[in-house]
Amino acid sequence: MDGRFLARRNAQAARLADVPLVDEAAFRAAVLDAVLVDGCRIASLFARESGGAVELVAVVASDETSEVGLVRAVLASDSFESLTTECPQAHLFEREIAEQFGVRPEGHPWLKPVRFHGPWRTGRSVFGDAGPGVTDFFRVEGDEVHEVAVGPVHAGVIEPGHFRFQCHGEQVSHLEIALGYQHRGIERALVGGPTKKSIHYMETAAGDTTVGHAIAWSQAIEALTGTRPPARAHAIRGIALELERLANHVGDLGALAGDVAFLPTASFCGRIRGDYLNLSAELCGSRFGRGLVRPGGVAFDIEPARLEMLQGRLETSTRDAKEAVGLLWETPTVMERFESTGMVEPDACEEIGMVGVAARACGRAIDVRHDFPFGIYRFAHVPVMTAHHGDVNSRAFVRWLELQRSAEFVADQLTALPSTPVRVVPGAIAPDSIVASLTEGWRGEICHVAITDSAGTIARYKITDPSFHNWFGLALALRGGQISDFPLCNKSFNLSYCGHDL
Repeated sequence: MDGRFLARRNAQAARLADVPLVDEAAFRAAVLDAVLVDGCRIASLFARESGGAVELVAVVASDETSEVGLVRAVLASDSFESLTTECPQAHLFEREIAEQFGVRPEGHPWLKPVRFHGPWRTGRSVFGDAGPGVTDFFRVEGDEVHEVAVGPVHAGVIEPGHFRFQCHGEQVSHLEIALGYQHRGIERALVGGPTKKSIHYMETAAGDTTVGHAIAWSQAIEALTGTRPPARAHAIRGIALELERLANHVGDLGALAGDVAFLPTASFCGRIRGDYLNLSAELCGSRFGRGLVRPGGVAFDIEPARLEMLQGRLETSTRDAKEAVGLLWETPTVMERFESTGMVEPDACEEIGMVGVAARACGRAIDVRHDFPFGIYRFAHVPVMTAHHGDVNSRAFVRWLELQRSAEFVADQLTALPSTPVRVVPGAIAPDSIVASLTEGWRGEICHVAITDSAGTIARYKITDPSFHNWFGLALALRGGQISDFPLCNKSFNLSYCGHDL
């Protein structure tokens, strides 16, 4: 990352005027060099209206220097040269920009809507008379090639999503994933805030990642107001974030066991997941952590009696989890289904910008808690767990390793809570400012970018859930595999529909 970017630490605010404003060619060159030469990742890429024109904003993350780089460009027309042909990480971001602001990324290889809503700029659709209902799908031609369509309505209680497989017999040549059926307009609802509703939008952006998104939002507001939460609040936030990780990881491991009909682990993990969720409920009254994290700190403290109870129940739940999950690695029939199923090559993982568990399963040691430390993670280290085959087994094993490390972290924090208040009141939000806030949710990197106007209210808010980066990774995992492997591959990624359909 060079001088074409404004470099900032995680959740460090800056004046918007200090972010370099370059022309389109320089913007494109800067982002491509950062990714292809310097090894950065696109954490966020979005557009906003500025003075009647469309402005592009890029946020690139350097895991090596622990910095995020900001750069922007005002478009001279309703089109710009696509980054995707040289940098596939940009493919979904550019489709989103086209849908929202009616500007066309020229040369994009598969331009279609992301969430199928109308353009944010009146009369500026790039999809012609077909409008936001464009449903063209990539097709593989050939003798005996057939399509299998799944969803968007599913048999279980699940968010809607459409999966279209191009198959020859049982072998999958290509999977295309179409989401956006429950677009809720969260980003637009945040404009003009913060309001009393804002934190609730964050806590439900991806309901199983309540704490992760609430921390990202709170960090952004704290940066814009110059607020420093107390040390005890940071520790409680970390405890809540790791409990969220524990519940979801143990739930996923149980679900993976269920997908291969290994009922002992499936049955036990279903119960143990509930135990971890109940620990979150003990913190704040909500099994999903709602109501706990607020700008300035947390809304609930942990008194001594509850602290002792949490320690005992954590120890019991973790012991049970180790016994239940340990059965997986000792069972040859389970390993036969897990190993070499749904593989994603490390080069492909890096090329498309995968994050979180899915990336670490491909050998990429990236983790916001380590690379862009925030809150309690600036003082307490959680080792980065990796595997190296990019298959179902690797994704499961990374969860297993992280489960153990998270349990150790929570136990350590419960024994050493700082003696400080748990919340301070944030001040006024700085006008004409920008901040990029990163957290490591249980799926992976969460990125929130806030831009304020001259009145100190939110002019643009961009949320990037880890699922936004990783859905195409699931599509790659199916290539060359059997269509019957899809449920297992899908669960090994376990991505969010609603976190994508913002």
